[in-house]
Amino acid sequence: MFRTLDDLEPGQRVLVRLDLNAPIEGGEVQDNRRFSRHAETVTELLAADHAVAILAHQGRPGRDTFVPLDGHAEILAKHVGSEVGYVADTHGEEAIEAIRDLAGGEALLLENVRMVEDELAERTPEEHAESDLVTGLAPEFDGYVNDAYSAAHRGHASLVGFPQVLPAYAGRVMETEYEANTAIRSREFDGRVAMALGGTKADDLIDVMERVDGVDTFLLGGIVGELFLRASGADVGYDVEGSDLFDDQWAEGEEEIRDLLDRYGERIVLPVDLAYEGEGGERSEVLVADAAKETSFLDVGAETVSEYAEVIEGSEAVFVKGALGVFEDERFSDGTVGVLEAIAGTDCFSVVGGGDTSRAIGMYGLDEDDFSHVSIAGGAYAKALTGDPLVAVEALEP
Repeated sequence: MFRTLDDLEPGQRVLVRLDLNAPIEGGEVQDNRRFSRHAETVTELLAADHAVAILAHQGRPGRDTFVPLDGHAEILAKHVGSEVGYVADTHGEEAIEAIRDLAGGEALLLENVRMVEDELAERTPEEHAESDLVTGLAPEFDGYVNDAYSAAHRGHASLVGFPQVLPAYAGRVMETEYEANTAIRSREFDGRVAMALGGTKADDLIDVMERVDGVDTFLLGGIVGELFLRASGADVGYDVEGSDLFDDQWAEGEEEIRDLLDRYGERIVLPVDLAYEGEGGERSEVLVADAAKETSFLDVGAETVSEYAEVIEGSEAVFVKGALGVFEDERFSDGTVGVLEAIAGTDCFSVVGGGDTSRAIGMYGLDEDDFSHVSIAGGAYAKALTGDPLVAVEALEP
């Protein structure tokens, strides 16, 4: 198991990897849950008189979201409650000078680490440890803290290279996310375990369903729900004009979907009604048995929400991965919010995660404290559910 901040002596010079990747609108970074979560780790480090230099990423080269991190430093500072400096350099002379000027209790955010060619290179952790990024920064620090659980499935230089050459520790986000997201494998539940699966990427969820152990009931919605309905013979789950989410995924996953339906039987619960944009832009619903897909379905219907809520109320543990509808549009939030409200109204063990799904909690006035854990991870959460190792977590192990 990895070491945590409890094992880190105070007054050190530490390099901290966060995941501050956030939405970009009009060229400006938007605040999200990742800033507040990571701010807890940074605040604790500063209170222990550590000099803290931070590595983080935003977007990928060639995308509109690939921007510098000056705005990220400002948002992080608001959550930390003290200044977070910024330098437009990662491991060059300007960065090294700024790092050496850091005193205990001060924080500095370095430039977007993905602007460094070393970061995304396909290398082993040992090879990453010999990169210019790692060899340039590591001598300036006493230890390395990885708090970027949501990127822990990536074998990038800043995630796996530094633990090869520095004493390495898990930050609080890394620690709590790992414990909660592996609970489906590490904990024993006396009662039923349910998993609500939605979102737009069917292949990830099919993999979860095939490989996760201990789930009694899968509640499906979103794209994956329609694809399973298609396999069951319903006239849904394919592209109509203006959509391109179904047919390619069906071609890739049809065999696995049909096999899962055959093997799992009643363990898979499918929507019985679906919602769409009707006349005048109003939400309309139709029973799956009566549906003929002529427009996009954007949510599960009221009867489905009621059935899913009944399953949740009878479960000891519920895991959520992905949204059951386009919850960003209030008209089509009933499925996602209905499932979350059902979970919040019970005392079951619950983990909510998967991309932006957790945003619905804040958007619709739910209390995060009503859930055992709200994850900020997407891909890493899916891998944790299947039991796949997370390369950056493995790198932290002494």
